[in-house]
Amino acid sequence: MKYSLCFFLILLLSCSNKQKAVKVKGSDTEVNLAVVLAEHFYKLNRHYRLAISGGGSGLGIASLLNNEADMANSSRPLTAEEKALFEKRGIALKTVVFAEDATAFIVHKNFPVDSISVDALAALLSGKSKTWQQITGKPVPVNIYGRQSNSGTYSFVQKKLGIQFSTEAKEMNGNAQIMEGIKTDESGIGYVGAGYIMHDNGKQGVKVLRVIDSAGRQAISPLDAKAITEGRYFFQRPLYQFVRSSSWGKVVPFINFEKSPEGQQIIRNSGYYIID
Repeated sequence: MKYSLCFFLILLLSCSNKQKAVKVKGSDTEVNLAVVLAEHFYKLNRHYRLAISGGGSGLGIASLLNNEADMANSSRPLTAEEKALFEKRGIALKTVVFAEDATAFIVHKNFPVDSISVDALAALLSGKSKTWQQITGKPVPVNIYGRQSNSGTYSFVQKKLGIQFSTEAKEMNGNAQIMEGIKTDESGIGYVGAGYIMHDNGKQGVKVLRVIDSAGRQAISPLDAKAITEGRYFFQRPLYQFVRSSSWGKVVPFINFEKSPEGQQIIRNSGYYIID
């Protein structure tokens, strides 16, 4: 099954007069997982109607503010400004941390290097280093494939590296567009959710770089489940779901399904990690 991560919508319909509608918007990092969870949830709860779409964490949070969603998937916490807006509008929220993700840095499958340091990533993505000279020994220009500023992954990577992204970085709409760009660009580098990589069984024609943290320790892959469980990968993060308190009653059965043994197994099988 192929998903459009710029805007993905799935409607699970029931003819029951007791149908309950739940709208979920937000993170492209989470949208594939949310869709799979919703499909399995619906098999057990035919009286529910779930509408799930991506578009970025910022869009999901804005949808909550504008009463256009019951729940926002987000790969980042709320900002101080967002918290103030919810308080100003008198909108109470419940926060769920339902899984953990790792951000993967990807290059073309023929890229000659397998790992990269945090410092080198900062230099490349900020535009301080404009070629691959220090990494590969070749003065080939670097092409950056990133996300738009409303993406939680954009904010996460920028904050972890302590940089502002290069003004020359290409702003892509989602993981799928970044993948397509990197597959055809041997000078490209981009970042996507590790769950997205594993969801498609590694058939994307890209290489996932192992990352060496600022302490210079062992290079670690975002696909290394043991390293993630032990908290050793530099770019791992919790995944959030923000729910309007007024919608909690109809959303909580879905939340409970995520926490069930079946839901937890779906999260693992989709390439994400369980929060203990």
